[in-house]
Amino acid sequence: MQDNLYTSSFKTNIKFIIKVIIFIICLIPMIVFIGKKYSSASTENIINKFNEKRFEDFYSLPKNSLDMVFLGSSHSYCTFDPEIFDNKLGTNSFQLGMPLQHPDSTYYTLKEVLNYQKPKVVVMEVYWDLLQNDFELNQVKTLFQVLDNESLKNEYIKEDFPLSEKVKYNTNILKYQADYFAYKGNEYKNKIKNKFNVKDKETKKQVGIEEYRSKGYVYSDYKMLEDEYDKTNQFKNLDGKNFEFSNTQKDFLLEIINLCKENDIKLVFVTAPVANVSMGYIKNYDLIHNKISTFAKENNIFYIDYNLINKEENLLTNDNFRDDAHLNHSGVEIVSNHFINVLKDNNIIP
Repeated sequence: MQDNLYTSSFKTNIKFIIKVIIFIICLIPMIVFIGKKYSSASTENIINKFNEKRFEDFYSLPKNSLDMVFLGSSHSYCTFDPEIFDNKLGTNSFQLGMPLQHPDSTYYTLKEVLNYQKPKVVVMEVYWDLLQNDFELNQVKTLFQVLDNESLKNEYIKEDFPLSEKVKYNTNILKYQADYFAYKGNEYKNKIKNKFNVKDKETKKQVGIEEYRSKGYVYSDYKMLEDEYDKTNQFKNLDGKNFEFSNTQKDFLLEIINLCKENDIKLVFVTAPVANVSMGYIKNYDLIHNKISTFAKENNIFYIDYNLINKEENLLTNDNFRDDAHLNHSGVEIVSNHFINVLKDNNIIP
């Protein structure tokens, strides 16, 4: 009797396992199909053309021709114009800041730079908001779109992607899910508008020019829109008490510091300014500044915070900003020229 029960249970388990296997076999083609569909839709989203051109120009440079490289997020390429530095200092510099670049992708960007160049100085823009996240896949995907180094990409994935992000990155259905729904959502929205003749609400658009110019720099003479002074300002309710310095990003900053030391490079940390009106909204900014400043001092890295400099010296007005967080070219000229004097005065560049 006991044997019959065991045999019956065994057969039931076998049938269940077979059903699971059949289900998985049927599911795999569906996952592959949907993954391809998501991947295809993602290519409809426009790659940041400025970023693409920036790296094309970098890869076309003569080997070991650069003296100085600027790295970091959009705050880097909206603050430092290499032409201004080179005209004043007689150097050859290049801007490699990218949208949302965190220290982890800055580290791998610097590794790629050192495959081609031997800069004497690296200026790294340090934006506090990007020091809080342990990992952010979208900014990595932005780098991977333009990074012409498969082995470095594989190293990044193998060594520094969290396990969940490795699975996501290597599975198209997960990797491109956000791109797909963003694209499709916009597509359906436009179809509904056309079907029912719905017109968009009139929104104020920035007037002026934004264009890639040279050496990785994007010129813009936009001015901050009226709504960003108050209604849509992203810094409203920001409190420095809530700033958390990610240990993961701290580790990558240390990796960058060590990489610069190994290659006899002078490393400088800079926090770019946000608009005057934005600083007025931020509570306890000194707590953010002090954490970054303490880290820099502990590691003997020269650090300058242009939010404090602007407050002390009244360098900028709101008219010098293209939006609530980034300079336009008039502001770039002011900060770049000021920073040139800082580099000279501190013997970072003779």
